[in-house]
Amino acid sequence: MKEEQLKYEAAFQELQTIVHKMENDELDIDQMTTQLRRAQQLISLCKEKLTKTDEEIKKILAAE
Repeated sequence: MKEEQLKYEAAFQELQTIVHKMENDELDIDQMTTQLRRAQQLISLCKEKLTKTDEEIKKILAAE
C-alpha cells in the first residue's frame, strides 16, 4: 500500500504497535533501527493528515 493511501487510523495503529514493541524490548538492534525509521515515516504521515484535515475544517467553518 502506498503511503498516501494509508489511512490515519491504520498509520496510528502501526505506530502504536511499534512503540509497544520498543517499550517491551521485543525488538533486536537490527529491528529497532528499521522500526524507528518506520515510526518516523508514520509520524510524518499522521502530522500531514492532521494538518490537512485541520485546514479543511477551517475552510468549511470560514465559508459558513
